[in-house]
Amino acid sequence: MPSPNSPVGSTTANPITVVFGVIAIFVAGFSPANADEVSFQEDVRPILSNHCFACHGPDENNNAAAGFRLDIEGEADLDEVLVRIESEDSDSIMPPPEMHKPLKPEQVAVLKKWIDEGAPYEAHWSFVPPTKTELPELVKEEWDTPIDRFVRSKMESKGMIPRPRADRRTLIRRLSLDLTGLPPTADEISAFLSDDSETAYQDLVDRLIAKPAFGEHMARYWLDLVRFADTNGMHHDHYREMTPYRDWVIRSFNENLPFDQFIIDQIAGDLHPAPGLDQLTASGFNRLHLIIDRGTALPEESFVKNVVDRVSAVGTAFMGLTLQCAVCHDHKYDPISQKDFYSLYAFFNNFDGGPETGGRGGSDFRRGLQPPYIELPSDEQTQTLTRLNDEIARLQSKAKETPADPETSPEVLKKLQKQTQAEIAKLNKERDAVLVNVPATLVMKERAAIRPAHILIRGAYDAPGEVVARDTPSFLPPMPKTNDPDAPKTRMDLAEWMVDPSNPLTARVAVNRFWQQLFGVGLVKTSEDFGAQGQLPSHPKLLDHLAIEFINSGWDVQGLMRSIVNTETYQQSSIAPRESFVADPQNRLLARGSRYRLDAEVIRDQVLSVCGLLSPTMYGQSVKPPQPEGLWTIVAMPSSYPNRYVADSGEKTVRRSVYTFWKRGLPPPQMTIFDAPNRDSCIARRERTNTPLQALMLMNEPQFFSASTTLAKRLLDDPSLNSDDGDQKRLAAAYEAITSRPPNDDVRESLSRSLEGFQTLYESQPAEATALVQRCTDPAVQSVSTAPEQIRLAAWTMVVHSVLNLDCVRTRE
Repeated sequence: MPSPNSPVGSTTANPITVVFGVIAIFVAGFSPANADEVSFQEDVRPILSNHCFACHGPDENNNAAAGFRLDIEGEADLDEVLVRIESEDSDSIMPPPEMHKPLKPEQVAVLKKWIDEGAPYEAHWSFVPPTKTELPELVKEEWDTPIDRFVRSKMESKGMIPRPRADRRTLIRRLSLDLTGLPPTADEISAFLSDDSETAYQDLVDRLIAKPAFGEHMARYWLDLVRFADTNGMHHDHYREMTPYRDWVIRSFNENLPFDQFIIDQIAGDLHPAPGLDQLTASGFNRLHLIIDRGTALPEESFVKNVVDRVSAVGTAFMGLTLQCAVCHDHKYDPISQKDFYSLYAFFNNFDGGPETGGRGGSDFRRGLQPPYIELPSDEQTQTLTRLNDEIARLQSKAKETPADPETSPEVLKKLQKQTQAEIAKLNKERDAVLVNVPATLVMKERAAIRPAHILIRGAYDAPGEVVARDTPSFLPPMPKTNDPDAPKTRMDLAEWMVDPSNPLTARVAVNRFWQQLFGVGLVKTSEDFGAQGQLPSHPKLLDHLAIEFINSGWDVQGLMRSIVNTETYQQSSIAPRESFVADPQNRLLARGSRYRLDAEVIRDQVLSVCGLLSPTMYGQSVKPPQPEGLWTIVAMPSSYPNRYVADSGEKTVRRSVYTFWKRGLPPPQMTIFDAPNRDSCIARRERTNTPLQALMLMNEPQFFSASTTLAKRLLDDPSLNSDDGDQKRLAAAYEAITSRPPNDDVRESLSRSLEGFQTLYESQPAEATALVQRCTDPAVQSVSTAPEQIRLAAWTMVVHSVLNLDCVRTRE
């Protein structure tokens, strides 16, 4: 499988042209050391952060021992620093050899030039509120949106030339996959290609965003970020019912809930004056952490771990910071002190519930529910439960009454009563059968009396130190003052501070992640870390522009997505000259369309969609598609509930991947093989690998084979394809359904040879054809019984399956 950045379809370039292209970019400014003036932000800070801050950074314990700090101005004798970094003496050179982080000559040159220029310092870029700047000059009339002007200006300053727009088939496939996670249908492609209006593309964008699939696709990224799963993780990895939270996330994106409200409700939805069910459900964000089994750790230790996990999740999801690094000591790279961490901890430790534990410690073991939680029964379930509860209450009352006839013998009375109790037991069993299917979700709830918070010495749960008050990190803008300055700050205050326009992080972090969804990489590549160890933004002014506009729009997510996909930047072709890939292999300058391997869920959903199998059913409890036998027994202890994977059947097996049951101890292998996380921790971006195992999975996954057979059967049964050249029409229809474009002559010839070869193969091995057909669960396929029919269907199945395995099918162009 080619690299996601390989120049597929690129033109052959003259080697001399490639060399001069690289030189042009180098001269244009790719080498900071050759710039007229050294930038502390771009050139110096990354060197200091990577090589010096571990000993001379924010951590007071380390910098006190080292004698000075290099992360703030005026602390260091820079002449001495210069002597040390240029020294050849192993006892005095910095960084010391044992750190295994020697400075390169060009890095020494940058530091020397910076010191010679007076060693000017700047605050870290992400800790300063974004500022509005003038739009760059309009270079090309078509590139007139603010986004395009920022991108084109940066691109041309580096000697790069943009690519033309991609063709319409590429654009509709790209848009459909990016906005809904599903490929376009043949009818959608036809409608778009025949629409000659000036607004055809913009109208397509609107139609896609209006689809329910938009929310399902957007939610998938968020569920990674907040580490949503169906089990507790760790040890027994018991089941935990939280699916209403997932449904709320999907609805929020489809209803375009303002993103600031989306954040507030998750951090503090339970603290609204009269919280509704949606707001309570959203507060379940605070309950998505891992849970240690009862008996594995002391309750006090479990409680501390849960609160630390909550704070860490807030840091990653909303602030783009690695707050957890300050659990045991001051952060070594960012100005986050241990006191800052526990000041945030104080907002989340006032949980009105016992130490959360897995297993039978919960009030409803089968659903993994531990107070506080809410139930969300349907109208039908409510009526059934009301009827059963009333009948149980009537029988319980009857069991306590003495019969009117005083001559009733004790034996008869007793018999009338293990009978009444038997009826009660039967009704209880019926009620339990209903309850186990009632949606329920864990929520957050505040204690009336505030629990004090301490700095934990070295992060140990049983070593409390100084008491700390609720507060935000000292290096960020403070919370707005309230009418009562003496009143304790609440999680609602924290939530509102998080989305206050003065907060420099939240909007930047959010728009960067939405950009990442559409381009494969964010303007800040390290979307999980906006701190000193993170990468600088490729387009800092554009990032600030997007953040400011996002806030001014009322945190309009759908509006932000529209503004990005409607740009020339987004619509560029990914086919580019070789020199473009050599000069900018990661496409950080955005001089071509992005190209990368699709995520696991999109690959699976696409197969089911193009084969006509994907279920449109939304929401509800997680489902278990077919997976290898005995999957969970290798990771589950005998007392786990459940400890055996039992696949669902029927329509549930072909629902969208966002609804797939996610066991942290062993997530769906179809997903993890394509780099899906186990969701033990908050993941802001997935890695993308290309491995032989992925190809083996795609070629051998039973559900994919079954889907291929279903599509093959539909092609053979389609009356519009029954003609003298029917097979050619079928081949073209199969290829277009899967790839969104018709086959060219070479592809047609290759498909024809493949069909002929498979037909010959199965004619010589009819038993293999029978076995292949019988493995498909589609009733229409199972009705195929004669040998010639089975041979023909098997041959077509293999052709369809081969097309599904093409690189272009699992690649976003």
